[in-house]
Amino acid sequence: MGRIDDPVDSMDIDEQQQQKVEAPAAVPEGFNPDYLRVYYASIIAGKLFPYGDFFKWLCYGNDGKHPGCDQSYVGRREFSFTLENDIYLRFQSFNSASELESSIKEKCPFKIDIGPVYSVDPAKRHAYAQSGNNVFVPVERELIFDIDISDYDDVRYCCSGADVCLDCWPLMTIAIKILDTSLRGMMILVSITYCGYTVAVVVSIVGLSNEQRAAIADYFRVYKGGENALKKVSLAGPVLHPFLARSYMDVLKSFFEDNLLLRQQLFASQEKCQKILDLIPDENFASELQDKWQGNRRSSISKEDVNAARWEQLKMALQSGKQKGPGLRRCVEEIIFSYTYPRLDMEVSKHMNHLLKAPFCIHPKTGRVCVPIDPNNCDDFDPTTVPTLSQLLGELNAAGFQTDSENNWEKTALETSIRFFRTSFLQPLLKACKEELESAYNAKLQQSKNTLNW
Repeated sequence: MGRIDDPVDSMDIDEQQQQKVEAPAAVPEGFNPDYLRVYYASIIAGKLFPYGDFFKWLCYGNDGKHPGCDQSYVGRREFSFTLENDIYLRFQSFNSASELESSIKEKCPFKIDIGPVYSVDPAKRHAYAQSGNNVFVPVERELIFDIDISDYDDVRYCCSGADVCLDCWPLMTIAIKILDTSLRGMMILVSITYCGYTVAVVVSIVGLSNEQRAAIADYFRVYKGGENALKKVSLAGPVLHPFLARSYMDVLKSFFEDNLLLRQQLFASQEKCQKILDLIPDENFASELQDKWQGNRRSSISKEDVNAARWEQLKMALQSGKQKGPGLRRCVEEIIFSYTYPRLDMEVSKHMNHLLKAPFCIHPKTGRVCVPIDPNNCDDFDPTTVPTLSQLLGELNAAGFQTDSENNWEKTALETSIRFFRTSFLQPLLKACKEELESAYNAKLQQSKNTLNW
C-alpha cells in the first residue's frame, strides 16, 4: 500500500493485478455511521478522504527538508473532532500525515474542524497553563469569510434555515463572485468550500494580527447596525467606494433584476412590497407607491410581470429627480445591496480562535461531502447534487473497487473535487510557500552576514 506522504502531484496507479471486491451496487440513502467508517477507514474502499493533500495544505511547505522550514509548525495546529452523540475532542495535534490518518481512521469523526496554529503544541496546553506564563495562545490561522444561507432568510421565500434550493442558492454564488474577485485582486490565494449550508471562503495567508483581520473584514462591510438586516445597509458619501461600485455594476444590479426579482417574487404580495418600501426613508413617497400598487391590484399585469413592473415604477420614481427627500439619492442602490450583498459573519473573520469545517469531511445532517467550489464555474455549482456518502459507496461498488488502490476516488463523483483542490489550489500554494521559505531564509542569512561584518 502506497504511503500517504507521496508527492502531491503523484497520480500514478499501481498497474499490478489488483484484487476486486464484489459488492451490491445499491447503497441505501441517508447518513449512516457505517458509511463513515468505510469513507475514512476501510481498506476495502481505499482512500476516499485525501489525507495527503489535506495535510500538505496545512503544513504550508514546512514538512520539507529546506533549512528554513519550521518543523514544529504543523504540530502546533489544532484539530477538533466531533464524534457520535456530540462528543467533542478539542486540541488534537499531529506531527505527520500518518498520525492524522491513523487518528481519523480510529475515531471516524462525524465532523472535522481546523483550528489555529498555537504558540505551543495544543495537546500539551495544560502543562504550559500550569507554568503560569500564559504562553498558550493562537498565533496564526487562515483568514476566513463565513457565509450561512440561513442569514438570507429575510430575503428568500423558497427556503429557510439550512434548506437550500436552486432558487436561493444564487445568493451564495454572488457572495463567492464578489469575494473571489476582490481577494484575487489582492493577489491572495483562495479556497472556497461548500459545507452543507455554509460557504467558507478560506484565504491561505497567515501572520495576520486580529487588528489586520478586522481591517480586511471591514473592507467588505456595508451592514451598519439595526435589528432588521434589511435596514442595515448604509452607502453614505458622495460616491461609492470603487470596490462597492464595481460589485454593484458588475454583479449585484444584474443579479437582482434578472434573477432574484422573479425567482423570489419580491413584489408579488403586499407583505413583500412593504418590506421593500420600508427601506425608503421618505414615508410620504413610500405611501404614495403603496397606494398606487394597491389601486392596480386588478390590473392585467401577469404574476410574472408584476415584479418587474413594480420595480421599474419604483426606480423611475426614485431616479426621476423630483424626489428631494433625505437619503433617496442612493435608495435604489441600497435596496439592491440589502437583498444581494454577501452577509458575512465578521467575528469569524476578525479572530483566530474560530474553527473551520475541514474540506472533504462529511456534513452529519445531509451526509454530503464538504467539497471545494471552483469560483470560475460557481454559476454551474448545484448544492443539491453534491456527492453523498451513500452515492460514493454505491459508485465504488458498481465500479468494482480494488483493495490496494490509492486512487479509488477516481471512480467516484469526488474525482472532480479532489483534482480541482490539488491542481488549482494546493499545487500553486505549495509553489508560493516554497518561494517564500527560500526568500525568508536567504534574507535571514544576509542579516546574519551583515551582523558579523559589523
